[in-house]
Amino acid sequence: MSNLKFKSSLDPNFQPLIVELRDFKKKVSENKSVPFAICVERNDGFRYRYEIAVLEDPKELETNFRIVERIVKSILWVVGGFKVYVGGLKPLAEKIKEAYTEDGLRAFDAKFMARVYERPFEVIVTEYDEVPESVHSSIPAGGHLDGCRIGFDAGGSDRKVSAVIDGEVVYSEEVVWHPKLSEDPEYQYNGILDSFKKAASKMPRVDAIGVSSAGIYINNRIMVASLFIKVPEDVFEEKVKDLYIRAAKEIGDVPLQVANDGDVTALAGALELKDTRVLGIAMGTSEAVGYINKDGNLNGWLSELAFVPVDLNKDAMVDEWSGDYGCGVKYFSQDSVIKLAKPAGIELDENLSPAEKLKVVQNLMAENDPRARQIYETIGIYLGYTLPYYAEFYDIKYVLLLGRVTSGEGGNIMVEKAKEVLKTEFPEFAEIQLLMPDEKSRRVGQSIAAASLPQIKK
Repeated sequence: MSNLKFKSSLDPNFQPLIVELRDFKKKVSENKSVPFAICVERNDGFRYRYEIAVLEDPKELETNFRIVERIVKSILWVVGGFKVYVGGLKPLAEKIKEAYTEDGLRAFDAKFMARVYERPFEVIVTEYDEVPESVHSSIPAGGHLDGCRIGFDAGGSDRKVSAVIDGEVVYSEEVVWHPKLSEDPEYQYNGILDSFKKAASKMPRVDAIGVSSAGIYINNRIMVASLFIKVPEDVFEEKVKDLYIRAAKEIGDVPLQVANDGDVTALAGALELKDTRVLGIAMGTSEAVGYINKDGNLNGWLSELAFVPVDLNKDAMVDEWSGDYGCGVKYFSQDSVIKLAKPAGIELDENLSPAEKLKVVQNLMAENDPRARQIYETIGIYLGYTLPYYAEFYDIKYVLLLGRVTSGEGGNIMVEKAKEVLKTEFPEFAEIQLLMPDEKSRRVGQSIAAASLPQIKK
């Protein structure tokens, strides 16, 4: 492992994936190598191709696999897909295929993607030259402010709705609800429809409805969403997948667009900045991410970076859901703060909820406790070493940091440390601008951004 210029005593064994990738590429350049290609295919024939040279020596199979397996997993969760082509070094390709079998290392990922895309998941071993080329999509990401629009934001603890006329919010409301506790999706449906109707009543007509919601959406259908976590799978299939489509039809036959809340956050930032190439990262219960590309559009990617590996230390904390180690959720969410509290010497009451534990650390930070400062500096180190890895896949000009983990002085400490790491270790990315919008502009911006998603048919 490379000697890092920035280390934290709270996590001395942190092995940033980007640094390990850099070292691997250097080793490959000094030895006999062969090209290797990965291509992930998703809905509507869209594909993402990635190339990397690997070591030719058969004895280096594990060295190759250690890096390439992490890249395949990263692309799956950045882009999304149900079919993976791998070609160039057959033993390596076969080993990756084996990882995505029912009993393989990445069985969770294969099953998850099969559910999202409603297709069997498969890995195809082929020749390097036979790995398909990329086919990119660029989906208009909103910014449409004409007419009378409903903007709806479905959160885990409250739902927000706005009535927006020609870009001006004429009405907005927040309602506390508990969707994650309900097994019957009628609860969520009635709540959503109630919000739609209230906003509709404040305007002369409704021209379009835009929805921002945590989860994965394809063609306005709900594929995976934590709001329905208690709903049984058969009921989900029957009553949840088209829930937003049904609710919108109650308002009228108007354009509807449902987008992941991370993408809507990035869109809100792009609208405010009047610029593009924006990566939004919300650090809260999990790590929620969205991206607006250079054309001001969405890529149609999953951007589920909570599952993207960032640390190659095999003893790193394991994500309970996927059973994998070193993934973003344990570095850029409240889990990270809780994880680092113990080595920092802060004892947290086990009876507290994760949000309450975070609050304890934030209160200590408000008192300028050096132990709390160390936690935020460590997360800043994580971020500084992770953004260049994200830049392997995203063209980034701005990073918008949001979520309760970033609030207070801790957020500022984190940002300054991340900038320091970028400037020192990755001067080629030192121009990336790290920003934290204030809560008020974020709330209003989110509702306008959600409302601006659909284009009105002329």
